[in-house]
Amino acid sequence: MDSSLSTVGLPVALGIIMFGLGLSLTVGDFARVRQSPRAVVIALLCQLVLLPIVCFGLVLALDLPPLLAVGMLLLAASPGGSTANLFSHLFRGDVALNITLTAINSIVAIVSLPVVTNLAMAYFDLGDEVSLQYRKVVEVFAVVLVPVALGMLVRAKGPDFAHRMDKPVRIGSAVLLLIIIVGIVVDQRSNVGDYAASVGLAVTIFCAASLVIGYLVPWWAGVKESQAVACSFEIGVHNATLAIYVAVEVLDNVELSVPAAVYGLVMFLLATLWGLTLTRWILPRRTESGALPSQHA
Repeated sequence: MDSSLSTVGLPVALGIIMFGLGLSLTVGDFARVRQSPRAVVIALLCQLVLLPIVCFGLVLALDLPPLLAVGMLLLAASPGGSTANLFSHLFRGDVALNITLTAINSIVAIVSLPVVTNLAMAYFDLGDEVSLQYRKVVEVFAVVLVPVALGMLVRAKGPDFAHRMDKPVRIGSAVLLLIIIVGIVVDQRSNVGDYAASVGLAVTIFCAASLVIGYLVPWWAGVKESQAVACSFEIGVHNATLAIYVAVEVLDNVELSVPAAVYGLVMFLLATLWGLTLTRWILPRRTESGALPSQHA
């Protein structure tokens, strides 16, 4: 990948995205876990345990090449992004829960992301090609958490400014992610056809499964409907920019970033279709039948 895009564009994009997340956070968001402990615990178990298992089974079933398989698991281990909050808002989810989950996930991922990725690299015997050292992980999450902290500080000092900046920052983040994806496609243009054929199906199935699992597991566990919707988008909408950053900057392998780049393209469509399915068919039918989890929780 072009050096300026990887060394400047990726950190800037990640920084802007995480700063935007910080603008939507307060200290109270971290404490809100006490108000919805069941939803938080179930969502975290889905994110940290169930999704990597599902993804691992998927890459084995589809017999993906080792680098793409590890790239898929890197994506699976990446926390939810601020885009999840937007989808939750659009499709009747508990946005406050999304914000809390994103905040907690971003911190927990400091441990979970390198664990899952290193286990994947060990299984696929890539230790000689790539290495995710914990020192580098700490540096990455300094890049992640410092902008979040700055965003929270800005919101605390100027809530009106933070509110005005929310939409521009979200739009800017989406544009930067698109630029990064285009850069990866250009860099890997000789292999784009092969990558699309080999990883496109895996990414589509994984994204769809993440969204559905993120809704059904909390719903079956008796979580409120709006919280189940929030969990669905938090679990199904990953921070693709972070996965790309780790692949390119930390692991120094562009091919590892391909699943996250493809995911960044299909995720918006699938999340929108799933949101429409929830609001137009699933939620109205369950409301009519009285089968809301909150009624038997």
